[in-house]
Amino acid sequence: MKTHTGLTNKIAILLLLVSGISCKNNAMKDPMIIGHRGAMGYETENTIASLEKALALGAPMVEIDVFIIASGELVVFHDDQLDRLTNASGSIVDYTWNDLQGVRLSTGQSIPLLSEVLDLLAGKAQLNIELKGPNTALPVSKIVNAAVASGAWVLDDFVISSFDWPLLLQMRLENSSIPLAVLTEEDPLEAIPMARTVNAIAVNPYFKNVDAAVVKSIHQAGFKVFTWTVNEPEDLAQMKAFGVDGVFTNYPDRSF
Repeated sequence: MKTHTGLTNKIAILLLLVSGISCKNNAMKDPMIIGHRGAMGYETENTIASLEKALALGAPMVEIDVFIIASGELVVFHDDQLDRLTNASGSIVDYTWNDLQGVRLSTGQSIPLLSEVLDLLAGKAQLNIELKGPNTALPVSKIVNAAVASGAWVLDDFVISSFDWPLLLQMRLENSSIPLAVLTEEDPLEAIPMARTVNAIAVNPYFKNVDAAVVKSIHQAGFKVFTWTVNEPEDLAQMKAFGVDGVFTNYPDRSF
């Protein structure tokens, strides 16, 4: 009886040790937090204040949207129309930089240039630039190349994404090395062929279109998964459980 009890205890200890090792190996890494339009849960989206807030909250990467306007500058703004967010109206691409000097967001802030954002974030956070407006691929490639050439940035600190897949094709033709991500609000698996075509690093799906099987399939295809836009604690926890690589969130201080 003593011998049997001793053996049982040894087996129990062994099982505990194996279980501990297994749990350690299976421990999930927190996905990367990407501040959506800066930290738009706290500050007006795509403003310098929003980006500064994201930095203050420790976001390792922030996401912005860009358009090229009539006078040729790249500006950071989400909507193609000014009406929702500013004291002006009409299409942003029809404005010159001089025209935009009189445009203010509801909080009194101005629309920033992409160059201002690059100066602000250099050495502090990585940057996901979403190509929103037409004809943005070439000028974004040029400004990114200039930032890298200056030594202020390295190419791998950028990710260029878009729902407009032809823009990603144009970007890849312009820049063979810059990291790309394919944005989609449809079936995420349908974005895999385009991700292969442009040699992307990631597929960026709407989080409600994602489950563990989808994430596994995208990973098996060789791409990371960055989901948008995940704000609620239970959704953040679920994305972590599914094994995504990163989440876009309006609240960069929220944890998994």
